[in-house]
Amino acid sequence: MDTIDKLLIVNEIKNLKSSYCRFIDTKAWDDYAGLFTEDAVMDVSVEVSAKPGTDEGIFKGRAEIVGIVQRAVETAETAHQVHTPEVTVYSPISASAIWPMQDRLVWAEGKSPMPPIQTLTGFGHYHEEYIQHEGRWFISSLRLTRLLREFDK
Repeated sequence: MDTIDKLLIVNEIKNLKSSYCRFIDTKAWDDYAGLFTEDAVMDVSVEVSAKPGTDEGIFKGRAEIVGIVQRAVETAETAHQVHTPEVTVYSPISASAIWPMQDRLVWAEGKSPMPPIQTLTGFGHYHEEYIQHEGRWFISSLRLTRLLREFDK
């Protein structure tokens, strides 16, 4: 694989992640689902302070991932941003990236999944794995780690 091929893959992965943020913020759930492999895994166990050795905060499969994200943010105004990724291309069909991120979530009165918190601003990283299938890139694994959280009640 030459440098041009790797740069094209990096650009496709950047577009994939940009779509991820836009689809969450616009609540385009069918489009959001289309970004993941059928057997994708999302790990937010650090976010929920899961007990070590449990599956708490780990969601398996496209449907479960979309369902949990939709329930968490459906009643919120959100803005997700990612910046300056570190993308590693392993092969023409396999890559990974670490994305510095910031998100802002503002829930309608009484709709927060974390009462009494009404707003959350987070800063951290998405750690992702990607697979290319039939000419398209998909997220096969996503782990979110926030370094800083700001809450308002």
